[in-house]
Amino acid sequence: MTTKTELSPKARESKNAQDMQVDEVLIPRKVPSLCSARYGIALVLHLCNFTTIAQNVVMNITMVAMVNSTSLQSQFNGSSEGLPVDSFGDLSKAPKSLSAKCSVIGGQFAIWEKWGPPHERSRLCSIALSGMLLGCFSAILIGGFISEILGWPFVFYIFGGVGCVSCLLWFIVIYDDPISYPWISTSEKEYIISSLKQQVRSSQQPLPIKAVLRSLPIWSICLGCFSHQWLVSTMMVYIPTYISSVYHVNIRDNGLLSALPFIVAWVMGIVGGYLADFLLTKNFRLITVRKIATILGNLPASALIVSLPYLNSGYITATALLTLSCALSTFCQSGIYINILDIAPRHSSFLMGASRGFSSMAPVIVPTVSGFLLSQDPEFGWRNVFFLLFAINLSGLIFYLIFGEADVQDWAKERKLTRL
Repeated sequence: MTTKTELSPKARESKNAQDMQVDEVLIPRKVPSLCSARYGIALVLHLCNFTTIAQNVVMNITMVAMVNSTSLQSQFNGSSEGLPVDSFGDLSKAPKSLSAKCSVIGGQFAIWEKWGPPHERSRLCSIALSGMLLGCFSAILIGGFISEILGWPFVFYIFGGVGCVSCLLWFIVIYDDPISYPWISTSEKEYIISSLKQQVRSSQQPLPIKAVLRSLPIWSICLGCFSHQWLVSTMMVYIPTYISSVYHVNIRDNGLLSALPFIVAWVMGIVGGYLADFLLTKNFRLITVRKIATILGNLPASALIVSLPYLNSGYITATALLTLSCALSTFCQSGIYINILDIAPRHSSFLMGASRGFSSMAPVIVPTVSGFLLSQDPEFGWRNVFFLLFAINLSGLIFYLIFGEADVQDWAKERKLTRL
């Protein structure tokens, strides 16, 4: 009897080790990767994100051409009651709207809940989300060229046609889960299902609103996304203005120079996803990988922007730092932006849309606050804008590092209902 009681702790340890080995055996080592159904879905989502953001950017690019052509036509018609061009002058400087991204990204996470193996979610999500960066690059690079050569309506025809193609592919290729997918191989289906066995099964259960509002990991994601969107909004809206006013170089007129940060960020975003999954294969904890990616996407990028006013070099160096900052910021795609899938896979779609909606307040606040700081102190206004960016970014990062988690929360687990 004493021997059995002494061996029981060891037996428990050996049982846990055997369970871990069984879990590893359940996930096949050799399964198709690039030429597979799940990566095909990621590419379709990449195209959908490309179309959504490209159409948004194209609207801002063609606004001036649309207004000018309308004004010219009204002058031909001899109408004196038309709206003046000056009344539209500020529309071309308006920040890009992020409302479309909230619904698009939120819907995608419902797919990865059933399609994304835990050790591949970083790369799959980064491939899908990087379509936004490629959309910005393509719209900025060729949008103005098409508008000048063919006319601004053709910009909408071309990118609208791409949108129709992506919508058609969505209806054909996207399925709710691998079980109902008709073109998936048996080995890939078994791989995905077995890798998700430890995840919470999806069922029709209501979202515990009170528990979500009291959840510090959720608030850490929301505040972290808000602080990162403050960084991104400042880079997109005010950095070109800063280079133009300080170095007297209008990079908005140079399509390639304006689009360069986005193509570099597109590459780095995909690389960041593969790097995060590589760290997971090296026995890094999931929360450690998420926090490393979030640190790399926030701290160096904001520090590079803060250093801009202290540079004595030319605009080429400033543009290079802007490109590097934009590229590093995409590491957050493999960090804080997919952390919702880790802590609440059952409700990831709604919570991701809610966190994106919360963070989309940053692009609305940034122009007002930054414009006020620049108007109050013309000499040190840019330094104040960049230091405020760094302070907000650092605050959100610290809050996430303290309260961020990667374990499925208790309120997000499956609850068994009993009837009396």
